Amino acid sequence: MKNGKLNSIRPSIFSSTHSSKPFVPQDHNSAPVENNSPLYPPTVSSIASALQHYINSENPSHGQKIHSYILKIGFKPNTNISIKLLILHLKSSCLSYARRLFDELSQPTLSAYNYMIAGYIRAGKVEESFCLVRRLALCVEKPDGFTCSMILKASTFDRVLSLPRSIGKQVHAQIVKSDVEADDVLFTALVDSYVKSQMVNYARRVFDVMLEKNVVCSTSMISGYMRHGSMEDAEEIFEKTVDKDVVVFNAMIEGYSKSIETAKRAIEVYINMQRLDFRPTISTFASIIGACSVLSAFEIGQQIQGQLMKTVFFKDIKVGSALLDMYSKCGRVEEARGIFDHMPEKNVFSWTSMIDGYGKNGNPNEALELFNIMQRVYGIEPNYVTFLSALSACAHAGLVAKGKRIFESMESEYKMKPKMEHYACMVDLLGRAGSLNQALEFVAQMLEKPNSDVWAALLSSSRLHGDVEMANIAANELFKLTGDGRPGAYVALSNTLAEAGKWDSVSELRELMKVRMISKDTGFSWVGIDGGLEGFHAG
Repeated sequence: MKNGKLNSIRPSIFSSTHSSKPFVPQDHNSAPVENNSPLYPPTVSSIASALQHYINSENPSHGQKIHSYILKIGFKPNTNISIKLLILHLKSSCLSYARRLFDELSQPTLSAYNYMIAGYIRAGKVEESFCLVRRLALCVEKPDGFTCSMILKASTFDRVLSLPRSIGKQVHAQIVKSDVEADDVLFTALVDSYVKSQMVNYARRVFDVMLEKNVVCSTSMISGYMRHGSMEDAEEIFEKTVDKDVVVFNAMIEGYSKSIETAKRAIEVYINMQRLDFRPTISTFASIIGACSVLSAFEIGQQIQGQLMKTVFFKDIKVGSALLDMYSKCGRVEEARGIFDHMPEKNVFSWTSMIDGYGKNGNPNEALELFNIMQRVYGIEPNYVTFLSALSACAHAGLVAKGKRIFESMESEYKMKPKMEHYACMVDLLGRAGSLNQALEFVAQMLEKPNSDVWAALLSSSRLHGDVEMANIAANELFKLTGDGRPGAYVALSNTLAEAGKWDSVSELRELMKVRMISKDTGFSWVGIDGGLEGFHAG
């Protein structure tokens, strides 16, 4: 921010498009105001009272007849009534009426700005809200705590791609500079903005100066720390949160569920929250099922499914998709298909999970059949992950021609530009089938520079077929890209050379690894025990 003013986001799209003529809101549901109405004869007090009545009612749109009435009789509303009319239109979801009324105000007050900005944000029109923020910053009125909290809330919307990541810092600077009175709402919005901008250290500084740390703010901090892998910091805040609710428990469960090293803790938190009489929500079930998936603990997953069946959440598409993904990753494809078939509603994520489950559990033909049914029978368009699952199934089934058609259909039928993962999958498909020269030619024809995953796929296939020359080409390209970042590539090339009996080359490669101080990763295996998995190192 410069000179105490918010940075310009975008020129206002309303600057010259709004008519200065008064407008009459259309209302087809309500009768006109009669002479025996409490509004007759109209006074400032009676109109203000009537408007407030409708603003507080369940059907605020019925109050729009008052606006029509006062325009018809030529009544000139004061600022208070104009703002009440603006609120009425906003609560009636008539954003265009509210904006025209706002533009007709000779000098909009700060409250008028705040109501209008909040209305745009609630309607998802974030860019328009920032246009008003810019206009506010240039006028006599100055943003207050509510304005700043709205700006911060808007800045966290995923669809706002044009905003700088430092918007939270800019608003924070404005708060300090303008001596804005900060309350819990503003502090919470500031913490949330920093967290979602991946600036957790700044969020923590704000959090630490709060006199009373509410559960919403604590939850935001926990989520931020979990995303950054700072488990101890998240646990510290969780333990210090006095008035815990189900949302803060959900944040802990979700954070723990992402990693195999911590997923078991997710189950412990899940059990503890129920001992404290907190009932799981859809988010709770989705996260804890994800933890079971990571741990391959399908027995626990079955118990959770039993709990789910007693709730209204069982038929929810989010929970159903999580269950079938869990069973698929635990190798229980039949149970996964049972969940899939009984889902009352399916989306592309449900289909993708089932296709991927078949492919990764040795049923490529079933995966491809489902891929075809999804498109031809149900008309559901695949996403990037769906294509990846289908290509992987083709690779495992050795269906080269089929894989090529699926890859080409991404652009020809769905206008989707293949990502590097799809190219790597195609190289794997060709390589597994023994067409190593075709795979190399495919890499050479790529429009983008191949990444390490592409060359790793070619190296793996070269080792599979004992092609030392091709393995050398792939490994050298891989070394250029990753240096010592992929010790597995050196090991794969070494093994390929050893299997071909080229022991001198093996010795040279191992000497090179010593010079570059590259060591083979320690072997690591997961062994299933009661309640999950335990990891064991070897070597």
